[in-house]
Amino acid sequence: MLPYQRKTRPGPNSESVWFDWLNRIQASLGPRPANQATLGAAALALLAGAAVAGPAASQSGAPAPAPSVTVAVPLPRLVPQWEEHTARIEPSARVEVRPRVSGQVAQVHFQDGAIVRTGDLLFTLDQRPFRIAVESAQAEVGRAEARLFLAEQQVQRYTPLVQQRFAPESEMDTRRSALREAQAGLLAARAAVRQAELDLEFSEVRAPRPGRVSDRRVDAGNLVAQGQTLLTTLLTLDPVYAVFDASEAQHLRFARAARGGSAEGAAGAPVQLRLLDEAEFGHEGRLDFVDSAFDGRSGTIRNRAVVPNPHMFLTPGSFARLRLSAGDVTALMVPDAAVVADQSGRAVLTVAPDGTVAPRPVQLGPLVDGLRSVRSGLAPEDQVVIGGLHRARPGARVTAEQGRIGPGPLATAAR
Repeated sequence: MLPYQRKTRPGPNSESVWFDWLNRIQASLGPRPANQATLGAAALALLAGAAVAGPAASQSGAPAPAPSVTVAVPLPRLVPQWEEHTARIEPSARVEVRPRVSGQVAQVHFQDGAIVRTGDLLFTLDQRPFRIAVESAQAEVGRAEARLFLAEQQVQRYTPLVQQRFAPESEMDTRRSALREAQAGLLAARAAVRQAELDLEFSEVRAPRPGRVSDRRVDAGNLVAQGQTLLTTLLTLDPVYAVFDASEAQHLRFARAARGGSAEGAAGAPVQLRLLDEAEFGHEGRLDFVDSAFDGRSGTIRNRAVVPNPHMFLTPGSFARLRLSAGDVTALMVPDAAVVADQSGRAVLTVAPDGTVAPRPVQLGPLVDGLRSVRSGLAPEDQVVIGGLHRARPGARVTAEQGRIGPGPLATAAR
């Protein structure tokens, strides 16, 4: 076996190549034991030179080129400004249906949870006592009319006697007083008839306005008290209210925008609504009320919007996401994929004139046609990295290739 031969694994091992080369040289020269130490020293020298020459060659070679990225200036665009809030759906009217007369419930005329119109019959009380009261009041009217007729006759008879001085003047005053009393009695009797008829009408409890009734609280046969017993509850669901609280900063921002003319004002400003299982804001309405003062405990102010609900799908008590229009503003648009996240929030990567990558913390706005609006933190002349984002590292140098942020449904960044 040759003295410098080593068993190595197959593969591109530089040390194995050198030893193989040395063994071939020794085989060509023949056995020279005296020169083994010399050859060993030469081999070690060659190996050390190769080890040193390798890094030296890599260091002396040309530097690696900077990675290339695609950059573009932000796209200025007029976009709607929205303020998002969490709203609660409330009915536009809530009525507690109570009886206006006392009596016994004779019949219930609706199904629990039914949709009713104005004047629909809900409950009927026992009407027999009320019919009797009407007949009694009508009889009292007849008695009052008889008294009035007698008083008129007496006045007519005494008038010529007083004129001819056959009767004293005081007797005429008494007859006239009786006539006025009979007239007043007739008016009172007729009013009693109207009251009795009204009580008879109140024995039929009807819906005071359109909406949806809750479940009945009493059944037929129960005694109910005037103005006390709750029969059912009626909610007006078309339209409904969307009530939300706005912080002081949000309220001031919207109020200044409205005063500046970029919104339609506090009253009538458009709003959009989406439910928890909806991805789009598919319900539209308008702001109709802003409270007069901030709540001292929460520091918020109450707002209310009116939202049409023709299909009565929006249910009172549910939560929804609401956004309030604050007018149209000019915003800088970038592709949504160009926005990165760090520990402080959201940022975009920009390229300086010397090719250095620098992050810019930004405040984002809504997503419009695939482009993300930037509210603050970005200048119109900034070169934003829109392509090759994985090759851009903050502080590193890159080769910037100019691109373009194109508007459109897909909002692609075109080179």
